Amino acid sequence: MEGSETAERQRLRRALVDLLNTYSSEAQHIGHAFANRNHLHATDMHALLAVMHAERHGTPLTPGKLGEAIGLTSGATTALIDRLEKGGHLRRSRESTDRRVVHLRYGDAGMSLAMAFFTPLRPHTDAVMDQFSVDELQVIEKFLNGMTGALVEYRDELRGR
Repeated sequence: MEGSETAERQRLRRALVDLLNTYSSEAQHIGHAFANRNHLHATDMHALLAVMHAERHGTPLTPGKLGEAIGLTSGATTALIDRLEKGGHLRRSRESTDRRVVHLRYGDAGMSLAMAFFTPLRPHTDAVMDQFSVDELQVIEKFLNGMTGALVEYRDELRGR
């Protein structure tokens, strides 16, 4: 019986990695469609996602943290932020008592474009999530957080940190 559990575990590991790769690829296709419609580069999309995620978690990014998150030099990060700010996708905000500290926020125009593009996706994703209990979704959340952490760890190893 233990041998079959091991075989099933191996099968699930392969299947889950394949599914994660497929999900990542499909999400990239949708991200590229959004980028193409709005004349954005792939790096722009990575930056916007990083800013959005940081905002959702209540920890807005500084330009330095954004550059670190997406692997750009400070000069390239500044050019990226300038381009996204000019297009209304990002805005710089000084929110701390130290006026030198700049936080990045999603711009209203950029948010409107994102909402118009991604809102029609929501019924599709809601239909999938509705098939799972809260307990099951918590297990999935734990799994995806762990897998994301593993990727970040490896990315940092590749960067020599």
